[in-house]
Amino acid sequence: MGEVVSMSLAVEPEPVPLVEDEHGAWRVGGTRVTLETVVAAFDRGDTAEEIHEQYPTVALGDVYAVLTYFVRHRELVQSYLDERTRLGVEVQARAESEFPPDGLRARLLAR
Repeated sequence: MGEVVSMSLAVEPEPVPLVEDEHGAWRVGGTRVTLETVVAAFDRGDTAEEIHEQYPTVALGDVYAVLTYFVRHRELVQSYLDERTRLGVEVQARAESEFPPDGLRARLLAR
């Protein structure tokens, strides 16, 4: 019979590969892909592999890590997503008040 070899695994916590940018958006693994993008794809039913295929700049391991974080901290992430949506609505409303979209096509064609 062969000799039994004992192996030990170095199980150490790894940081979640999310980085906050200057605008308060969380991006994955140093890419331009946002947490919102990954979560939306997952919510549509995309697998980690499909998300990686859609956004090849994000390493597959980073996709899995972010999805694990999302599943374990769903309420916290959802609060963040809700706040980002609220801010987006505010920015859009402010832009539309400064630059009304009514008649925009006609104004552009007139130039």
